[in-house]
Amino acid sequence: MSRIHIHAGILGAFCLGFGIVLAATDQVTLEPIAARALEDKQNSLSQVIPVAIHDNNPVKDTLILQGHGGKDVTIYRAIKAGKVTGVAYEIHGSGYAGEMKLMLGVDAEGKVLGVRALAHKETPGLGDKINIEKGDWITRFNGLSLGAPPVEKWKVKKDGGQFDQFSGATITPRGVIKAIREGLDFYAHNKATLLEVR
Repeated sequence: MSRIHIHAGILGAFCLGFGIVLAATDQVTLEPIAARALEDKQNSLSQVIPVAIHDNNPVKDTLILQGHGGKDVTIYRAIKAGKVTGVAYEIHGSGYAGEMKLMLGVDAEGKVLGVRALAHKETPGLGDKINIEKGDWITRFNGLSLGAPPVEKWKVKKDGGQFDQFSGATITPRGVIKAIREGLDFYAHNKATLLEVR
């Protein structure tokens, strides 16, 4: 009986020791992980909100609104000389391999400042052309708005729209274009709130 107690005590000591090590490691890495996440967010935002249009830190100047389906949308606001000059927020589209997460930047007039892919599982060599590292297709939306082109033209050419699809891949660009169009629609419906300085 005492041997069982000894083994149980040793096992308990090991578990306690490993638990303490894990907790300590978590505490030590918590700050660097948060710093890295902040750095990644700032990098993403700098690609869709030009530095020249703000004198604030958009990562820290946020607003949360309800988006499609009741989901919360975090808005990163660019402010210069006391006026909101642009906003950025995540948009989502359906690709060939599942959900695509993108960051959309929009200026105060509702024109696209930039779009960047944040996460997706699209096929390498085909659908991954939405990545800026793979080509400039994603930059073709810069300067466009919900009315230019007209709403009905926010589609791939195959569907009667004005945007090119990739050779061998239509589903990915179709999902990106739909996500951008819906993102611009979200901006149009919430413009007054988005541009209000708090």
